[in-house]
Amino acid sequence: MPEEREHHLGGVVHTYLGFDPRQFPSPTAPPPDVAGAAFEHMLAYGSLRHLTEEELANAVRIDISQIQGLGPSLDSLIALLEERKRKILSTYEVESGRRDAAGRFDRVAREITPPREHRSLFRRAVDSQQIRDLERLFDSLRDDTSDFAVELMRLVGRLQDVYQIDQLASKYHFTGREASDAPRALELKEELEAIDRLLEQLREALKNARPAVIDMDQLARFASEHQIQDLARLQEQVREFLRRQAEAQGVEESADGYRLTPQAYRLFQGRLLSEIFENLQASRSGRHIGPVTGEGAVELQVTKPYEFGDPVSSMDVAQSFVNSAIRGAREAARGTDDSPDRLVLTPEDIEIHRTRNNPRCATCVLLDMSGSMRYGGQYINAKRMALALDGLIRREYPGDFLSFIEMYSFARLRPVSEIASLMPRPVTIHQPVVRLKADMSDPEMTESVVPPHFTNIQRALQIARQTLAAQDTPNRQVILITDGLPTAHFEGSMLYLLYPPEPRTEEATMREAALCSREGITINLFLLPSWSQSEEDVQFGHRLAEKTGGRVFFSAGRDLSRFVVWDYVKGRRKIVGG
Repeated sequence: MPEEREHHLGGVVHTYLGFDPRQFPSPTAPPPDVAGAAFEHMLAYGSLRHLTEEELANAVRIDISQIQGLGPSLDSLIALLEERKRKILSTYEVESGRRDAAGRFDRVAREITPPREHRSLFRRAVDSQQIRDLERLFDSLRDDTSDFAVELMRLVGRLQDVYQIDQLASKYHFTGREASDAPRALELKEELEAIDRLLEQLREALKNARPAVIDMDQLARFASEHQIQDLARLQEQVREFLRRQAEAQGVEESADGYRLTPQAYRLFQGRLLSEIFENLQASRSGRHIGPVTGEGAVELQVTKPYEFGDPVSSMDVAQSFVNSAIRGAREAARGTDDSPDRLVLTPEDIEIHRTRNNPRCATCVLLDMSGSMRYGGQYINAKRMALALDGLIRREYPGDFLSFIEMYSFARLRPVSEIASLMPRPVTIHQPVVRLKADMSDPEMTESVVPPHFTNIQRALQIARQTLAAQDTPNRQVILITDGLPTAHFEGSMLYLLYPPEPRTEEATMREAALCSREGITINLFLLPSWSQSEEDVQFGHRLAEKTGGRVFFSAGRDLSRFVVWDYVKGRRKIVGG
């Protein structure tokens, strides 16, 4: 009898309403954040080389209710697998399989005749039934191709069967009565574990609308052909939808992998800033979002009487004519007004808006990319903060100057386009004490041969000072992001790499910080926590702030973005309003 075709009444309704399976989710639904998923991957790995189309689909979150048919399809498959699992557990018992596996192991062990020198060790390994003992015995053999070696590995295989069936009996609760030998018990284990993996994938797909996570080849063992075809169509529709969204959000696919366009940068930065400011209580902060249109004179609400030399363009026209009318009425009452039928504007009537300068602010952000920043993913938080700050300045303070400096054993200026791809430098020396120096004036001594994972705050401050010196503004600052004491510094052309940190390196760093302070550059140190951080790291931050008149902040994780961005806003408003 042919299988009855399932009737999906929802399909008729969708057709009647003009449902287009290629256009989902609904046009009114918010689009999934494809650019954010791609950016988070790039922040973690430094590139998109490893981000395949399927991995991008897996990283994106879509509302399951927005995809017609996906929920019911997954629910039916989950029910199918759960029923299959229940039937297996209620049909079989595995104690017989466990006894059969143990018997097979004993029979193989009795068939083996070990050489005289290995006899006692072999018997102990068999009695203990420990795979590691059998493997040690195998490793001690001079000839691993001998008959004894081959039989020994066969015995290891039988013992592995015993272990696996023991694991099966402890993991699943069998209530059936049908006996199973060792091979059948192993088949049941493989099938039950495959069902569990598929159930986990289906529930993940149901929760986050990610059908790409489902292993279709495995699912084909249990589901009907038309169920697999329906799910495959939904998978392809989701992939096509995400491809369109990726393109719309500036994530372009090329032969070399994905590429993030400036549009994707702006979207990600905008979402970062929204997330940061949503975490702040507007009632407490009093923040008013408004664009800064440029530099120069900005009119205040406060006015003053006109003085010779004041620009007429700053005149408060309405108040000036009110002053003229009041003066005219007063003179008319005294009989001294020569022209009572018209307003006459005199210099004493004119009110001028007071103005203020809207000064530029110049900032250098020093990003620690030494080896220790890898722990806890602190480098990701530092890069996220840098992109958020860049987005803030581009959107609200376009006249400000911002530059980024990567800090490791050396330091170098980096354009904002390279920030997302920065990665902590690999640790190449693991000795507990390192005392190295390198003469960088030697033509044969290049950066590539120097261990890169140290922290050279002195050199980074020097580059920041030289960069900020070219900015025509008194409002200059350094934002230093690091997780501890400096471990590298220059003395002339000689580079010193010293770990544990030595006072010599701190002194060189403090001298450079003092030069920054002398040139009016404020140093703001944001100290990140680290597994190796000690009281000395904290005290260094306090000493740096005390010596330079700067500030030190202690922040962690994703809070770094909020701390830095909000501090920038407060400082910027203080500059403008001060």
